[in-house]
Amino acid sequence: MLYEAVLLFGVAFIATLLFDVTTQNSTTPTLRYAREFWLFLIFGVYFIYFWCRTGQTLAMKTWHIRVIDSERSKLPIIKAIVRYCLAWMWFIPGLAIAYQFELKNWSSIVAVLVGAIAWAITANFDQDKQFLHDKLAKTRLIIDNATSAEK
Repeated sequence: MLYEAVLLFGVAFIATLLFDVTTQNSTTPTLRYAREFWLFLIFGVYFIYFWCRTGQTLAMKTWHIRVIDSERSKLPIIKAIVRYCLAWMWFIPGLAIAYQFELKNWSSIVAVLVGAIAWAITANFDQDKQFLHDKLAKTRLIIDNATSAEK
């Protein structure tokens, strides 16, 4: 996830630059929420495009991980969309707690990290060690032996 975050930083930088130039870089609260929604869409396009095209984002390719349909076929777009939306559950519980208790600075970061760790632990309750969002989206992560064999 950390490697993916580094790559997403570049995507976010360019997307935010385009948004700010287009909207004249206004800092009104309405545009702040619009920028966040814009980034949500751009990140969605990034993940869904790669998951449907090859089953791997750039970071997943490096780690030889592929996402597939539960029937072991190429991921259809609707399942990629569902998986993308459900994957936000890594962060939403912690963000909701931070919002509800008006946590600021480090305490809000800790809340999000605890939520992400709790979500990651859900894989331990699955016999195939799949994350809960993959189970719900009927997708699965596999080790990509084809990519591993090339190296």
